[in-house]
Amino acid sequence: MDHFQYKAEELYCEDVPVRLVAEKVGTPCYIYSLATLRHHFLTFDSAFAKARHLTCYSVKANSNIAILKLFGSMGGGVDIVSGGELYRALKANIPSERIVYSGVGKTVEEIDFALREKILMFNIESTQELEQINRRAEAMNTTASVSLRVNPDIDPNTHPYISTGMKKNKFGISTDSALQAFEDAKNLKHINLVGLDCHIGSQLTEVTPFVDALKRLRSLVETLRLRGADISYLDLGGGLGIVYDQEAPPQPHEYARALLQELGDIDCTLIFEPGRVIVGNAGILVTRVLYTKRTKAKNFVITDGAMNDLIRPSLYGSFHGVQPVARNLKETETVDIVGPICESGDFLARDRDLPLSTQGDYLAVMSAGAYGFTMSSNYNSRPRAPEVLVSGDKYFVIRKRETWEDLVRPESIPDFLGGN
Repeated sequence: MDHFQYKAEELYCEDVPVRLVAEKVGTPCYIYSLATLRHHFLTFDSAFAKARHLTCYSVKANSNIAILKLFGSMGGGVDIVSGGELYRALKANIPSERIVYSGVGKTVEEIDFALREKILMFNIESTQELEQINRRAEAMNTTASVSLRVNPDIDPNTHPYISTGMKKNKFGISTDSALQAFEDAKNLKHINLVGLDCHIGSQLTEVTPFVDALKRLRSLVETLRLRGADISYLDLGGGLGIVYDQEAPPQPHEYARALLQELGDIDCTLIFEPGRVIVGNAGILVTRVLYTKRTKAKNFVITDGAMNDLIRPSLYGSFHGVQPVARNLKETETVDIVGPICESGDFLARDRDLPLSTQGDYLAVMSAGAYGFTMSSNYNSRPRAPEVLVSGDKYFVIRKRETWEDLVRPESIPDFLGGN
């Protein structure tokens, strides 16, 4: 469900015309629906109402502090993968006891930051990381609560770049290694092992891989408890998919029913790390047609939005629906929608049937709320797009458009080159 609908042939976000935002804020720009964000969070969180749980939104999907603040105000926590994401979460007033820290490459500075803030726990990805966190906790005269991230070697049937739970992936430790890691942790005076964690991938459209992973995790919990471990948390990660094209992912209540049935009577607080399923369909990227070009081989619609704004189509070959902001009954043509970046891989859509476009038309790239702005860049020295949040009949700029001055502000010319 989302709140992007046509009214009298004009695309609206809730009660605000998308065209109005594009004209006032400029393009390209990201537009998010507050009602959709709120609805999706509540739908996911309430699906697990019968279980003791904490929904820790995955910050990497969309890290704007206004959105983090929204989810925090609804009782949510966050899953972070960097010191920068921790900083954002704290700026959004997320309580530190609702923050879990994942990621394979935590630095000393990031570990110290998280220890100072007394986060809920670290999801440990290797034995060396476990030892490093113990050393830092000792230096700071504190104890770190940790969870072992287990790699269950489950094929999630998703794009290989976003598969994270197979033995060839860089994430987590094997189930066999987890037993040794537990024994190692018992001898580390500044480590408190409190949980197990598992994340097998992103944009999953079937429940079966989640259930298969949980079976292996459940067995490990039972084994560790027999060895004296006090496993209080079971972090089941995220990864539930959304509809971009013709996918038919399970609804959160179906996902919850399958997991809770498999979980049985294991007494743990469940942690979930949803990202895309919360924000993906809650945002769009609006772009303006600069030119059209027709050749013998291809028809091109050249827009001011590019791969630096939304890299998923170029990086993953991902599908995003594209809709005209002003719907009309013009005849259609098959086009590639491309941007100004000097790369042949710069496209938002390929071989797409679209009503005939003219200069100045606005196009909406749908389902761009997840891994859109957060993966954007300044490639070709292009300022990053603004982000806009719509609530009812009002809109708010929650991130300003970058300027050319912003691009060079951190840079300097050394004296020997004539700097000043």
